Amino acid sequence: MPPAAPRVAEHFPEELVSSALFLLKRLGMRAKDQSFVAYEKADLHPYHHAILAVLDEGSRETQGAIADALGYDKGQLVGLLDELEDAGLIVRQRDQADRRRHVVEMTTAGRKALERARKLSTRLEDEFFATLDEKERAQLHALLLRLAAQHLPHCRVAARTRI
Repeated sequence: MPPAAPRVAEHFPEELVSSALFLLKRLGMRAKDQSFVAYEKADLHPYHHAILAVLDEGSRETQGAIADALGYDKGQLVGLLDELEDAGLIVRQRDQADRRRHVVEMTTAGRKALERARKLSTRLEDEFFATLDEKERAQLHALLLRLAAQHLPHCRVAARTRI
C-alpha cells in the first residue's frame, strides 16, 4: 500500500496568525503578486510606474537622483530606464552641466502611461482594501506611514508631511 499523502494544513497556525508582522509579510507578498499580474496584463510594470511618478514630481532628474529617490540599485535602474526609453516613455540626454551624468525626462507617451498606471494602482488598492471602509483605510494608512517613517528612510519625508 503506498504511503498516505502528507496532510496539507487548510489554514496558518494560530501562532502565526496572531503575529501582526507575519500578517503584514503575507499581505505584502499577496499585494505584490496581484500588482505584478495586473500591471503585466495592462502592459505596464510597477517599477516603471514608480520611475514615472518620480519624474512627474521633478520633471527632469538624473539617473542617480531617481535611483536614490526610490532606493533602487543604480545598475537595476539603468535596465529599467532602457525599457522605458525603448517604449518611448522617457528620453535620456547628457547633462550639459556635467557630461558624466544623464538627465531623464518623461515624454508625452510617458505621461499617458503614468495616468494609466495611476488608474490601475487606484483600482488595485480599492480591490485589495475592499473590506475596509474609508475611515479604516485612512487609519491603516496613517499607521503604515508611522511604521514606514521608522523603518524606510525613503518614506520619512512623506510621513512627516502627512502625519
